[in-house]
Amino acid sequence: MGLRMMTSSNAYVTLVTNDDFALGARALVRSLLMSGTAAEIVVMHTGGVSTAALAPLKALGATLHPVDLLPTSDAFNAAHARDKLHAEAPFTKGEKPAFHTPLDNFAKLRLWLLPHDRVVFLDADTLVLRNIDRLFDYPEFCAAPNVYEGLGDFHRMNSGVFTARPSLDTFEAMLARLDTPGAFWRRTDQTFLQDFFPDWHGLPVFMNMLQYVWINLPELWSWNDIHVLHFQYEKPWQDHAKADQLRPLIELWRAYAGDGPVPALATLPDPA
Repeated sequence: MGLRMMTSSNAYVTLVTNDDFALGARALVRSLLMSGTAAEIVVMHTGGVSTAALAPLKALGATLHPVDLLPTSDAFNAAHARDKLHAEAPFTKGEKPAFHTPLDNFAKLRLWLLPHDRVVFLDADTLVLRNIDRLFDYPEFCAAPNVYEGLGDFHRMNSGVFTARPSLDTFEAMLARLDTPGAFWRRTDQTFLQDFFPDWHGLPVFMNMLQYVWINLPELWSWNDIHVLHFQYEKPWQDHAKADQLRPLIELWRAYAGDGPVPALATLPDPA
């Protein structure tokens, strides 16, 4: 790793690890641009993404930033391989798509090496529906609770949206804690970040509204308040069993993924 040159800039950052997530990232980047932000938009990408898949992101003006996977041990990699991880900690609430590669999630930690003072991270399967630039003024580490089923969800954070302060010292401290003998992070980066930042500051759920709220907690859904919509589990660009239930959200994503206008939030239907 070379020396980092620190700037005084803010940046929205996402991570793309394969061509499928590049599809999501294009919609995300377009949603950020339509929110009116002037902040830099950085797409970290691993070697699993093709040049062709990255081209639409570059065309929108995103900064492409190649990153390697973390230098984790063979034992760590084996414990967090897809089949092993899903066997030890099965996803019982929804289905992760076949292109989901859990070990790659840890590359997200490389954002702490970026040349920016303040970062807001957004998963590539999110949409920004309203300007969220004020999050740059929030401290490290802020994230919303992982709410999509009930009150018990408030005990866990969701790492799809969070605030960070890039720092080499923080990154090195993370690496020192991440890969220790017997380490197993049940929900990969999400479990690790909650452990590393145990006193995380809570963002409103509307800053990271998980799509399953539409199905499970419709009384919590409010288009007037939602700033970031997060398509956790099944993705809006794939065929899946819940597509009919989530149709209005999928159609909204498709509008952002295209090149035309997007519907006004006030015109969107509420959950049935």
